[in-house]
Amino acid sequence: MTTSQRPLFVGIAGGSGSGKTTIASALLEAVSRVALLQHDAYYRDRRDLAFDERSRLNYDHPDSLETDLLIRHLDLLARGVAIERPVYDFSIHLRSSEVVVVEPTQAVLVEGILVLADKALRERLDLKIYVDTDPDLRLARRLDRDITERGRTVESVLAQYFESVRPMHLEFVEPSKRYADLIIPEGYNPRAVQTVVEMLRAGLTMVDGVTAPI
Repeated sequence: MTTSQRPLFVGIAGGSGSGKTTIASALLEAVSRVALLQHDAYYRDRRDLAFDERSRLNYDHPDSLETDLLIRHLDLLARGVAIERPVYDFSIHLRSSEVVVVEPTQAVLVEGILVLADKALRERLDLKIYVDTDPDLRLARRLDRDITERGRTVESVLAQYFESVRPMHLEFVEPSKRYADLIIPEGYNPRAVQTVVEMLRAGLTMVDGVTAPI
């Protein structure tokens, strides 16, 4: 990618456990020269709080995320400048000392539950996708993920779901669906994903009027 070419920015939003990551992975596999930025890598680093205090924070509220930093990173990528994406350790609720260097590329997927809830972030997205999945299925997936991947207990996952995840979904995530250009029902939908692949490929051929090889 030359510095005169702006990347194509694609947002993928939806409730926790809706299938956003699965869809993002399918797009990364199908289309070359695409980078992924996960919004939840940008959780604020609250090492000023003890572990018990960090565990009780509302991680589903927009204020829990350093969205301004994500936006700055998108602006840097748009100018052809590499970024250092944070790495967040969910088991201890802290950012790692490590970072992931993301080089400028032809397209960037931005994935997270609140990607469409922030106006400044939405304005930088060329294609906005919302993954609309049944609440029961989302909860089952969240239980499995948080227990197996993040070392959580069933009790802690359910407590967090009813205290913050569900209320914040109703207040912030679900209403953001109205900003989507495309809604994918019931999580991973092969036909819908193929449609997005074709849209992504078509969009890449039009970046600054330059045909980009896929």
